[in-house]
Parts: sequence; C-alpha cells; structure tokens
Amino acid sequence: MSATERSPEEPDEPGFSDAPSAPLFQVTYCSRVGPGIDDAEVDRLVATAREHNPRFGITGLLVFGGGIFFQWLEGPREAVARLMTNIRADARHESVVMLSESEEVRDRVFPLWDMELVAADDIRDVLEDALSSALDARSEATLSRMLEQLDSGVLSPLGGA
Repeated sequence: MSATERSPEEPDEPGFSDAPSAPLFQVTYCSRVGPGIDDAEVDRLVATAREHNPRFGITGLLVFGGGIFFQWLEGPREAVARLMTNIRADARHESVVMLSESEEVRDRVFPLWDMELVAADDIRDVLEDALSSALDARSEATLSRMLEQLDSGVLSPLGGA
C-alpha cells in the first residue's frame, strides 16, 4: 500500500477515527462582527483555525455574512470549551449567542472540515446537505433547528428567507 492510500480501518484525518468511541462536544453560536473586521481578517481567522484545530481534534464550519459570524464546532469538550472562551474574549466577535450545545458519542457532522468558511449565500445548501447525511438524531435535530431559525428570520443576515 502506498503512502497516499489508506486501509478502510484507518481514519481519513490524523487524530480522527471513523467510528465514534468518546463523547463529542458540539456547540453552535452566532456573533456580530467586531468593528474594523473585513474579509481579509476573516481569512486570517480561518487560516489560524485550520492550523490549530486539527491539533485539538476540533472540526466545524464558519459562516460569515451580513456582519454576522455563525459557527458549528465539534470535538473534545475541553478543547471546544477553551476555544469558546477565546472566542468570547476576541474583539472580532461581539454579542456571542449560543444556539445549541450537546455532548454524546456520535459521528462528526463535518469530519473533514478543520474549519470550512462557507459563504452566507451557501449556508442553506450546506445545512441541508449535512442534514441529509447526518447519522444520529441529535445532529439531525440541531441541523433542523438551525434551518428553522434561518427560515424564521433569526439568522436572516445569513441567507434566511
């Protein structure tokens, strides 16, 4: 087997197993963008997340649009909690609002995304795609709730109806 091939038993990312065995902590939040934050700063934020998140076992997605950050994070409780503490203290985020929080043994919703930046216009498609491939009831419920919030206007700056 070559270095680029992997056996079916090997995880497709270092540190991530295909089969869940430990509880996975998930949070979803929204925040308003801090003053002076432009697209270049958001790109730097994502680059930093992509550099550090794999080391801590964190995956997720970040949506930026209309002056709003929307983020789904999943990983070990301690690592995600530490990251949320950092986000709350970060001047790039104002008015952080938790939308969901859970911990259970389950598959990751975004296993291949150390941090994926999603355009606000694409959030509905991303959430619907994640919902159609979700493997557990808790993820399905959270994704459904986020789509409902998008439809209700709560998340309207992120592409709601």
